[in-house]
Amino acid sequence: MKNSFKFFSLLIVLAFLISACGTEKSKPTAVAAEAVNSGGGGKLVEYTLKTALIDGGMAYLGVGGDIDGVKNPTLSASVGDTVKITLISGNGIEHDIAFPDFNAQSEHVIEEGSQTSFEFTVDKPGNFTYVCTIPGHKEAGMSGRFEVTGNLASGSDSTTAPMDMSNHSASNASGPVVVNNPLETGADIVRDPTEIPAPITRREPETVRIDLETIEIEGQLADGTTYKYWTFNGKVPGPFYRVRVGDTIEVHLKNLTNSTMAHSVDFHAVTGPGGGAVMTQTPPGQETSFTAKAIRPGLFVYHCATPMVAQHIANGMYGLILVEPEEGLPPVDREFYVMQGEVYTNEAFGSTGLLTENIQALLDENPEYLVFNGAVGGLTEQKPLTANVGETVRIFFGVGGPNFTSSFHVIGEIFDRVYDQASLTSPPLTNVQTVSVPPGGATMVEFGLEVPGNYLLVDHALSRMQRGLSGYLIVEGPENPEIINGTITPGSGH
Repeated sequence: MKNSFKFFSLLIVLAFLISACGTEKSKPTAVAAEAVNSGGGGKLVEYTLKTALIDGGMAYLGVGGDIDGVKNPTLSASVGDTVKITLISGNGIEHDIAFPDFNAQSEHVIEEGSQTSFEFTVDKPGNFTYVCTIPGHKEAGMSGRFEVTGNLASGSDSTTAPMDMSNHSASNASGPVVVNNPLETGADIVRDPTEIPAPITRREPETVRIDLETIEIEGQLADGTTYKYWTFNGKVPGPFYRVRVGDTIEVHLKNLTNSTMAHSVDFHAVTGPGGGAVMTQTPPGQETSFTAKAIRPGLFVYHCATPMVAQHIANGMYGLILVEPEEGLPPVDREFYVMQGEVYTNEAFGSTGLLTENIQALLDENPEYLVFNGAVGGLTEQKPLTANVGETVRIFFGVGGPNFTSSFHVIGEIFDRVYDQASLTSPPLTNVQTVSVPPGGATMVEFGLEVPGNYLLVDHALSRMQRGLSGYLIVEGPENPEIINGTITPGSGH
């Protein structure tokens, strides 16, 4: 009887052990697993996070355990714990993760599936944050809470100094200052305003292939000054595309292997979610495509729509597509392609060398540079518009922005016809002096040239000229004293 009791008791103990082992195996081993630390009696706390694009933004996703699938999960630990963070790239975009208050930061991950790990010791209680330090990523959503419980060790007043995050977002509190670094020469990124396809003469719909290549390039922003542009096809703005109502556009977006960011494209001419952006979120080294039908005429902006969208646009990723009505457009002698944009730098206007982007200034809508076709002097010294007396010209004008409305004006001219908000089916406005164009908007203006001279293209918020925003329309031909007569005085800038 005693032997039977002992055997029965042994079975109960064995069953308990098996059950306990099964329970232990069900716990995640890489997430929030705790063990006694060999150091000061704290625990080892482990979390795994994966980078992701979610709901039009960027985020960290928890992997395993209670945080599995949670967006930017709240992480926790106690004073004295050692925290181990594993970061996995889920989208092929460059990311990292940092705990600035503990001066702890991971290496960068880029290739999809790559991962990195690091550890740090928690030495103070409180509510803190973790962030991605890649410019613009925190603002695009990559930020979460880190909660620490417990108390400082008795008699201890030394804690980890926080990281210096000044290079990751905001400029100095005193504002940007002029930096005189060695002069730099970069690539010519200015889109020639005459690079426009010819008017469409066919009257039957066709499939039109659009090939966009996203290129990150150090380009010439001003004399002696360069900037890391993000572009469509190496220029700002991107290519001008021309189709007609009823055409099918077949869009191919290729992101170069050496890109540091994912990119995409949103065509305002496309009807459907994201204007195609939901189908073209493209990591470096990959290609995406979609087709869409052009069902409404007009002049439409296209732009990158990868978070943070404003950052991608400010760095140069915008352009125009013209959808002609079935009957086409009235003939003119010359057509030009002009877009307005903003550049946000840590360094003040007039600095030299390679300038860096300022995310906080972008969020504050405080640009250092405003430009036509990507650069200071792009449409003055480099590639001015040119025409002759007696010709009629058409300007396709758009605002990439991302933030400022333009009051587009040509000093010394009156627009004969303005297709307000780029509506090509409404009767045009006539005899207009200045046209208001919002960010992400466009207009088409036409006017005849009666007098030779240099005409300034401006945003009539004229302080912006001192930030680089001007262009030339150079008109040659015989004088016309019946319209204007006098002696040109020096210093006018015309």
